[in-house]
Amino acid sequence: MTDTNTPRPTGDRLLAMLAALDNPHRLRIIAALASGGRNYISQLARDLGISRPLLHLHLQKLEHAGLVTSQLELSHDGKALNYFEASPFELLLTPASIAAAASSLTSNAD
Repeated sequence: MTDTNTPRPTGDRLLAMLAALDNPHRLRIIAALASGGRNYISQLARDLGISRPLLHLHLQKLEHAGLVTSQLELSHDGKALNYFEASPFELLLTPASIAAAASSLTSNAD
């Protein structure tokens, strides 16, 4: 993290963020939301050329890691639309930032 006012992620959060970003589809999802703004699943799936079920799985992983947020809204015709948008985040990976995060890990999983 470069901003001194922005807290560094804990070790567990850093692992979740890195795991969520370790997939080309999820990188494309973040890129689409960052450049196009918030969007609902059906339109985002069309834009990215992937199925809605696959997109939903990737969005769940990104949301669990805190990289996207969702909000359920009703359209003018009464359809429920789940809108997603990229959460603001910044990662600066250095040996020192990794060491700081590692000191707060709560699991010893591989």
